[in-house]
Amino acid sequence: MCWMLFVDESGQDQRNSPYEVLAGIAIEDRTIWKLIREISKAQEQFFGARLYEAYGAEAKAKELLKKKTYRLANQMPPFSPEERQRLSREILSDGSAPSRPRLTALAQAKIAYCKHILGEAHLHGAKVFATMVPQSAPRPPNGDEMRKDYAFFLERFYHFLNQTQGNPMGFLIFDELDKSASHVLLGQISRYFERTKNGRIRARLIIPEPLFVHSDLSSLVQLADLVAYIVSWGLRLARMPESTRPELGPLVEIVKQMRYLHLTDGGQNVWGIKEISDLRPKQP
Repeated sequence: MCWMLFVDESGQDQRNSPYEVLAGIAIEDRTIWKLIREISKAQEQFFGARLYEAYGAEAKAKELLKKKTYRLANQMPPFSPEERQRLSREILSDGSAPSRPRLTALAQAKIAYCKHILGEAHLHGAKVFATMVPQSAPRPPNGDEMRKDYAFFLERFYHFLNQTQGNPMGFLIFDELDKSASHVLLGQISRYFERTKNGRIRARLIIPEPLFVHSDLSSLVQLADLVAYIVSWGLRLARMPESTRPELGPLVEIVKQMRYLHLTDGGQNVWGIKEISDLRPKQP
């Protein structure tokens, strides 16, 4: 038995996103294929086609859930599921003839699809871990040491594994942006697990070498991308000043239900989503 933590990021360009988010969705090995099949079936159900085949690229959360999507979805009353699928399929197969009903139906389908697959992940026992970093947070002066948000991320995943019956092993699956960036992250994680006390302890349950995949080939990394986007734009913890997009509220609630939560012996809640206001690693 093992748990796979699929990881993606949102707001790393430090431009428009209110928070830089590192998010992961952990899924038990025996349910992974079931969830993948549900996601594939949902694309046919809502769009009448696989999204990659329609777009020729990954359907990123920032495209599925952008403000324009909600504006278009609300310009007409909700379509029936059958009519929504038909109109969505028509515009995805031939974008040269857009119409108000087709654009509206596609926007409604995008929102409904995102809500559905998040609900399926919740039903399949998925757990969410995330860090939220203000864009103004101090950052490490060099790239040798692992940032504090990654250290917290691995800490919470380790605690989850350690508190799960049978002490299952955990695997890390990251989105590969480019080889050079992946090599840098690989080196940071390797040094963390090999050279720090906490890292050596956590290597007991987390395989220290992560796997890298192209997100357009992995529906579960795409699911992590969806979670990261929703957390960045819609979820706020105590004393967070940035505003949210209220229309994302129903999706935020599903993500919150999947958050890792541990109740300590002292009665304190330890959550899997945390704000990290300073990315510099602790000095020995």
